[in-house]
Amino acid sequence: MSSENQIKKITTKALTALKENKIKITALTAYDFITAKLIDQAGIDVILVGDSLSNVFQGNETTLPVTMDEMIYHTKAVTKGVNRAMVVVDMPFMSYQPGSDEGFRNAGRIMKETHAGAVKLEGGKRIAETVKKITENGIPVMGHIGLTPQSIHQFGGYKERGTNQSEAKEIISDAKVLEEAGAFSIVLEKIPSKLAKKVTESVNIPTIGIGAGINCDGQILVTPDMLALNVDFNPRFVRHYSNLAEEISRAVSAYISDIKKGKFPSEKESY
Repeated sequence: MSSENQIKKITTKALTALKENKIKITALTAYDFITAKLIDQAGIDVILVGDSLSNVFQGNETTLPVTMDEMIYHTKAVTKGVNRAMVVVDMPFMSYQPGSDEGFRNAGRIMKETHAGAVKLEGGKRIAETVKKITENGIPVMGHIGLTPQSIHQFGGYKERGTNQSEAKEIISDAKVLEEAGAFSIVLEKIPSKLAKKVTESVNIPTIGIGAGINCDGQILVTPDMLALNVDFNPRFVRHYSNLAEEISRAVSAYISDIKKGKFPSEKESY
């Protein structure tokens, strides 16, 4: 029996063991009970309650509008459906940027109110003090470097990061700083595959890629993107494993047709 099959509950220690044993880590997002339950039962390792809910659930153009209360609300629903996976929660914009004290308080609130397993913060050196304070007080932190969507206005778009030498060096340095500050894992978003390989080899904690190539210790996608529910978003790093937009459209059309033709409900479906 492999060490992967022996894991009953995914923890920070379990993720480290997967990296050490060269077993890839799997991760997806969820914002509701049913989705979380289904992907947990399918065997996903990490479920991220991402601030991407601002885009795919609320319809906003960026992740910036989502609030602490909204993140907590969605995470409460997610954790009720999860038995095995580690639930990680994005700390939303301005919940930790003002400083380590506020970041620690908000991280504590998330853990206390949601039963999640960890929080995730975007950034490297500039948030190291906050990461250290949170982790030293017993709260696991996942880092996030490369393209960091909460800084989208600073970047001026969702373009690839780390394409020049100075930025690549900064990303490697940020990864090491996050590990030193106590982070248990790091998301690498939209950076060159060769750079992701260097980052992965430079730290002892797992790296989880999104648009960062095959060399990371694991991969994450936004679930509605992977299932082709979000028809207006088609970056090249997203692979469609189903086309639920078409399936839902077909099912709803059939439902409407049956009602209009008097075929639903049938005698068996009536009381």
